[in-house]
Amino acid sequence: MPKILVLFYSRSGNTAALADAIADGARSVRFSEVEVRRIDDLAPAAMIDANPAWKENRATLASTYQTLGSPQELADYDALILGSPTRFGVMTAELKSVLDQVGGLWKHGALVNKVGAAFTLASTPHGGHETTLWSIMTPMANLGMILVPPGYTDPVMYRAGSPYGATATVNSGHALDEADLAAARHQGKRVAEVTGWITHAKSHTHGGHQH
Repeated sequence: MPKILVLFYSRSGNTAALADAIADGARSVRFSEVEVRRIDDLAPAAMIDANPAWKENRATLASTYQTLGSPQELADYDALILGSPTRFGVMTAELKSVLDQVGGLWKHGALVNKVGAAFTLASTPHGGHETTLWSIMTPMANLGMILVPPGYTDPVMYRAGSPYGATATVNSGHALDEADLAAARHQGKRVAEVTGWITHAKSHTHGGHQH
């Protein structure tokens, strides 16, 4: 039974909504076991408390999603789908902090041949969607993971998201729409399908050779 982790950082709740859609898509694949976890803020509590909207959103997210216990737990999954909003064209410090703590897993090859994928949001149409996705997938490549982007493998990918991962533009004038969520669900489904193929192949060995 393939185990898939959708791990995200979200401040407003929009990235969480994309994560939920991705998880829904992954769960649509038979036998997939999917967990959704959040990454907590790195900002000091006093800074968060001084911003009522941030404080309220954080409380809502904390009541809905469990946090990742330890970065070492990433090795327990067959696939990792990681997401965060963009910060100056790259992933947030919160997600980067998690990846910066997997040196031990890298040393022991614990994430080699795990499936990896990414998703993000930005507040402007050209605000760093693709560079942020690649900032997440580049460490995955270093870890020896198998990258599974959605590509143009479903008609919805011509209307929303990107071939590199689910994305959306969200600001005061733009909110997540059904096309964004559909692209995210497709990404989750695709990752789950490919993860199922890989875990199935790993489980069938004959004379030391995989078939």
